[in-house]
Amino acid sequence: MGNLKLKGKDILKIGYPNNQSVNIALEVMKRNFATKNIHHVKSLLKEILQNPEIFEKDLTFGQIAEALLSSKKTEKRMLNTNRATFNIFGDNISDEAKNQLYTALKLPIATQGALMPDAHSGYGLPIGGVLAVENAVIPYGVGMDIGCRMSLSILDTPISYLDGARDKYEKALAEHTKFGMYETHKSHIDHEIFYRDTFDMIPILRRLKGKAIKQMGSSGGGNHFVEFGEVEITEGDEQIGLPKGKYLGILSHSGSRGLGAEIAQYYSRVAVEQCPLPKEAQQFAWLDLGTHLGLEYWTAMNLAGDYASACHDDIHRRLVKAVGGRVKAKIENHHNFAWKEIHNGKEVIVHRKGATPANENELGMIPGSMTAKGFIVRGKGNPDSLNSASHGAGRAHSRGECRSLFTQNDIKKELKLKNVTLMGGNTEEAPMAYKDINEVMNAQSELVDILGTFQPRIVRMDR
Repeated sequence: MGNLKLKGKDILKIGYPNNQSVNIALEVMKRNFATKNIHHVKSLLKEILQNPEIFEKDLTFGQIAEALLSSKKTEKRMLNTNRATFNIFGDNISDEAKNQLYTALKLPIATQGALMPDAHSGYGLPIGGVLAVENAVIPYGVGMDIGCRMSLSILDTPISYLDGARDKYEKALAEHTKFGMYETHKSHIDHEIFYRDTFDMIPILRRLKGKAIKQMGSSGGGNHFVEFGEVEITEGDEQIGLPKGKYLGILSHSGSRGLGAEIAQYYSRVAVEQCPLPKEAQQFAWLDLGTHLGLEYWTAMNLAGDYASACHDDIHRRLVKAVGGRVKAKIENHHNFAWKEIHNGKEVIVHRKGATPANENELGMIPGSMTAKGFIVRGKGNPDSLNSASHGAGRAHSRGECRSLFTQNDIKKELKLKNVTLMGGNTEEAPMAYKDINEVMNAQSELVDILGTFQPRIVRMDR
């Protein structure tokens, strides 16, 4: 934690009560002032002790002030006997995924939940799980890849170019996209997001800023992708602003990279310490939004979401520059996020872990697989799903199952059948790993209207 030789007894000598405030003060000061003079640190701690009310909303010292103003013991929270109200869309959903939602619905803060038709089990809240709670945020309810999102750019380039100049598009993906933990671009844009005060106000963000700059415009591993494909607008729509017809499109799926992952890991651990729950519900530990830590996570989560969006913009910018054409329309949406929304006349925090926001008239993109069509949709704002829809087809087989069930040869046959070129990818992401996207879409006809499709043609994934 640095060179600061501060001890608990030093803090007690200043006059701090012998409770949790000492440990919190020790951690905060070592985290933020590791290289500072101990006398300077002690004088800051005295100031906070004398007037904790002044520091309560401070993003650096608020946690210490809060501990001084409230010396409540951390008590184990119990689950409710009954579940909050919920709806399940679709039939092809495992009992494990359902049971994960059922546990979440017993949290004392839960008000409503839903499972999307692409749902499958995950850590804490299932993938495809939606949960509304009162004045709190659950880091594991958001997920480890904060702000993971879909982004579709529709270009004015004739669709025939995809076959006629296929080599050019493959080369663009090979040279201008980066995947996994280690690939990064040599040059970086000077994006406005890196000038935000938030990066300096929260210690973990300050530490991660360099990594975020380095990873800008890159994509993760696993099921993340960047692809060129064929967009077909089947319903003329003012929001999209394009007539019916076929267009060349760029579709990307990725999140907030190392920035989001480390924010998620840190605050998930802190939530578990702050909010003890029965063993089966421990991953639903929450942070109260009325506390310093809750506010800190909320601020960090929103920054990670904006960073994920900026990464997609950079990916699309690089590719359009490489292949030419102009962007005529853009459709994008987060999943793995939490939003403040009004439901049943009351403000709640809605967690969508692998679920697409589908508010009334909100546009979204729901992909299929590396060979199956995805769908451009418009939300219906259905309250039964908390205004949500699926974020994809959803896994039919786990990654482990895929490694033993499918071979590279199986994938090659499927790619050839659908006229798709794959760069990278592995058996864990085989087209056969996913549910039938058409069945998933049929199960959510009450949640979204279909305006068009996206057929992948050249797909790039991590190796």
